[in-house]
Amino acid sequence: MKNFALIGASGYIAPRHLKAIKDTNNNLLAALDRFDSVGIMDSYFPDADFFVETERFDRHIEKLRHEQNISPDYFSICTPNYLHDSHIRMALRRGADAICEKPLVLNPWNLDALQYMEQETGQRVWNILQLRLHESIIELKKKVAAAPKDKIFDVDLTYLTSRGNWYYTSWKGNKDKSGGIATNIGVHFYDMLSWVFGELKRNDVHVQTHDRAAGYLEFERARVRWFLSINYDVLPEEIKLKGQRTYRSITIEGEELEFSGGFTDLHTKVYQGVLDGDGYGLEDARTAIELVHNIRNSKPIGLKGDYHPFAGKELTEHPFSQTF
Repeated sequence: MKNFALIGASGYIAPRHLKAIKDTNNNLLAALDRFDSVGIMDSYFPDADFFVETERFDRHIEKLRHEQNISPDYFSICTPNYLHDSHIRMALRRGADAICEKPLVLNPWNLDALQYMEQETGQRVWNILQLRLHESIIELKKKVAAAPKDKIFDVDLTYLTSRGNWYYTSWKGNKDKSGGIATNIGVHFYDMLSWVFGELKRNDVHVQTHDRAAGYLEFERARVRWFLSINYDVLPEEIKLKGQRTYRSITIEGEELEFSGGFTDLHTKVYQGVLDGDGYGLEDARTAIELVHNIRNSKPIGLKGDYHPFAGKELTEHPFSQTF
């Protein structure tokens, strides 16, 4: 049984990490979050200590080491994107490996610094890249590998996940903290695409605003038109009529890839891989981190070339652009 500490216990994704720790028969020593709405912990580790202040959390970890000879083997990191780098460093300094949500970091050079810290401390940084373990994605990778080597696949990626005005007040709506739309909701798709279709050759950005981003990617084995948005208005009418607020579609050569299910235990599978010494490390994350960094810092070229059909949808003002 390994010991864990968790940072970001009140976040949306934290329950998946708590479940993964529990399902792999390990123990949570302590958790940290500045917000105290963490009743979910009762379902998994009711005896774990909880802190809202980093200093007291850090002191507790130190006391466990000195007084009981117990230390976390792993830190699970579920905090806002811009805090990942510092919390990973905290884990490594404490002699623990870090298991961190995506995006692992916001900038490629942060990966280089963390590689140095891995060498310095002897610890490892692991990333949650769960789409690589989804059965449909694994089958797609096999299909691409079995195709003629000169076959280039045509892919359309559409991911629409409606968010209310709260989004813009939170850290998610702050580009410096979340990395923007492509980083915040798209990074796991970009990782999946590069894992399946190989080396990235081209990266054009057609549209990039507060509520959407669209572009064109060329990989070694694919041409990809992509569109991401958090605006409810861009949802297809048939999706709205069903009362749904999310729409996810990947088509390859005009054929829909079905992967709406099969997500329940993917975090647990990632954790098991880490525990077995076969997780996804810093270099596994690099292509997607470089890709979203380049998107974030690119000037959109407009509707030129091969662009996603949704890219031409009417733009909207930022909900906070009006003053009262």
